[in-house]
Amino acid sequence: MIHPDVLRRLDRWVGIPLCWGMTLLRRVRVPLFAVRRPQGQAPRRVLFVLLSESGSMVLADPAVRALAEDGGCEAYFLTFENSRPALAVTGTVPAERILSLRSASLFTLLADFWRLRRRVRELAIDTLVDLELFACLSSVLCVASGVRRRVGFHAFRGGAGRYRGDLYTHKVAYDPARHISHNYLALVDALLERQPLCRSTLPTVPRRIAHAAESAAVRALLAATLPQRRGQATPLLLVNPNASEFLPQRRWPVPHFVALICRLLERHAGLSVLLIGAASDAVTTAAIAASVGDLRCVDIAGRLALAELPALFAAADVLVSNDSGPAHFAAVSDLPVVVLFGPETPILYRPLGRATVLSAGLPCSPCVNVGNQRRTRCRDNRCMREIPVDRVLAAVEATLTEAAEAAAPSNVVALPLRAVATLPMPRSDCA
Repeated sequence: MIHPDVLRRLDRWVGIPLCWGMTLLRRVRVPLFAVRRPQGQAPRRVLFVLLSESGSMVLADPAVRALAEDGGCEAYFLTFENSRPALAVTGTVPAERILSLRSASLFTLLADFWRLRRRVRELAIDTLVDLELFACLSSVLCVASGVRRRVGFHAFRGGAGRYRGDLYTHKVAYDPARHISHNYLALVDALLERQPLCRSTLPTVPRRIAHAAESAAVRALLAATLPQRRGQATPLLLVNPNASEFLPQRRWPVPHFVALICRLLERHAGLSVLLIGAASDAVTTAAIAASVGDLRCVDIAGRLALAELPALFAAADVLVSNDSGPAHFAAVSDLPVVVLFGPETPILYRPLGRATVLSAGLPCSPCVNVGNQRRTRCRDNRCMREIPVDRVLAAVEATLTEAAEAAAPSNVVALPLRAVATLPMPRSDCA
């Protein structure tokens, strides 16, 4: 797969000149690059473009559903092939409406880029919603698709964002003080040509009911890896110690995870811990499991498909995660999440589910934004290292206590109103 830094360099050194050239051609009225709003025709088939960052697909889900419900549109989605399974977590966009680009090499990416225009014509896509945050190559892709109605974030003078030309029919100002889900919903407001709605609370994601096969796969995995839980309602902690290569500085140190797990296992004899992640994360999860050295802590990285995560979330009590995909995927369930933030800000990227957000609050954080391609030169992520184990431990303990209290049977007996008067008064042992 093409490394994220290579994609960033391509976006800067190839994408920006292309956006500049296409904008120039538009201004001299070359028909192919002209930006004209289609008249008298409402959007019907809309292609959302979000190539990377699988967790952001959950954050974009309210916008996808809003356009389908408020605008009566048929939603399609374009992403990288390796990010495609993440869309199965929410299930909002059916698999047959998901288009993908292979990023195994520059050649395959360009080949799929070329085929996209024909596929878009075959599907009669009439609108593109570019969810990428100021990626120039996504702007080029939108123009190359041939779709006339295009919606995306635009760098207005004095506003946030970086140059990506003037290639959209509906240009939206990105607001760095608003949650990203609200920024995505602003794209929908612009497309439907309505006044931007004032949103004071975060949107929610519908609960995803796991299919029978997914639930069976999770039950079989739990029975095989955690035999001590068989037939017992003991607490289950999920731990996601990884973050994508797109921003590896988001990782809490491995020794911190080891210390947290060891202390929790010491305090809770019945607790089980599962280390989750993709197959590519197995080096980290295996190292943590080996360092913990307890049969109650098991590494299952790569052993579940993304679509099976909702079934796993339904069986767990709490998830501890860096700011990465699983923390956002949990929004499709009732699972509480303790999320660790450092180079990113929860003001923009707080998960939409039941999240407790922890941050060291250093003055240098956040250090990534839409102006620097979400890339930081920092090689010493103090913002993550200085989140103390004790704070995370306290947050997990509070969540486990809440879950235990909710599961405990009530000692209060409901009686008919007229029977209350006949009850004997309890005897006091106080003299």
